Amino acid sequence: MAILVDRDTRLIVQGMTGRAGTFYTDQAMEYGTRVVAGIRPGKGGSRHFSLPVFDHVGEAMRETGANASLVFVPALAAGAAIIEAVEAEVPLVICVTERVPTLDMVNVRRALEGSATKLVGPNSQGVLSPGKCKVGVMSTADVRPGSIGVVSRSASLTSEIVAQTSAAGLGQSTTVGIGADPVHGIGFVDCLRLFMDDDETEGVILIGEIGGNEEEAAAEYLGREKPPKPVVALVAGRHAPPERRMGHAGAFTFLGRGDAAAKIEALRAAGARIAENADLVAATMHRALPEKAA
Repeated sequence: MAILVDRDTRLIVQGMTGRAGTFYTDQAMEYGTRVVAGIRPGKGGSRHFSLPVFDHVGEAMRETGANASLVFVPALAAGAAIIEAVEAEVPLVICVTERVPTLDMVNVRRALEGSATKLVGPNSQGVLSPGKCKVGVMSTADVRPGSIGVVSRSASLTSEIVAQTSAAGLGQSTTVGIGADPVHGIGFVDCLRLFMDDDETEGVILIGEIGGNEEEAAAEYLGREKPPKPVVALVAGRHAPPERRMGHAGAFTFLGRGDAAAKIEALRAAGARIAENADLVAATMHRALPEKAA
């Protein structure tokens, strides 16, 4: 099994005919992802990669039976594109677009309330089920099918941890980039729940960073639910200067909140195994797995 995407995923790509959409759609299809259509207003009725292009998501859903959408729409229009997919009742929407305006995402969150749509992102590297389905912009060079779920706010650290877990013989069941913007779709807790229910996932690696409250929410969940599978956490940014943005909108502390030390202690107290440095994540998981079996 996998979470969120698998061999049954039927993907539409919003913005497929643009430069980035074209490049990453081609990569997804090369990996084996079943792309069924593209969306580009004004180009309905044309074809791209021999696939039909529609003006609207609703049309594509009716004609193709799609169950997921990948959003490659520029930042100022990405919020509207997500809302269109939500209104068309797409079960899963993954948005890789960066710098989507926060107010637009507030409107997206409002549209998601009461809907059946799960949103991953924005500012996400995507979701990857090794050997089954790739939806996003991540490299597949080091991925290997395996038993470790990875959920992350950092695209670059995800690549490092994927390479580590593959080299250690653990592999990955699914990797999920939740994005690091302050207003986004599903978070650490949602993904932890999905991984805990996945029979093929034996342990979960959580990659956090400064800013926001995702790590604190994950710690609360772990402390309350006491899930049976080991969770290894890495929190980046221990040496970041306070109240200075590091890389993107979600990664900065403010008024003493969101710092790495507090997040690490909350996760440790809740039972997560803490990897002190990025190069120790796979080794920490290796040590944690026998504890689960003992």
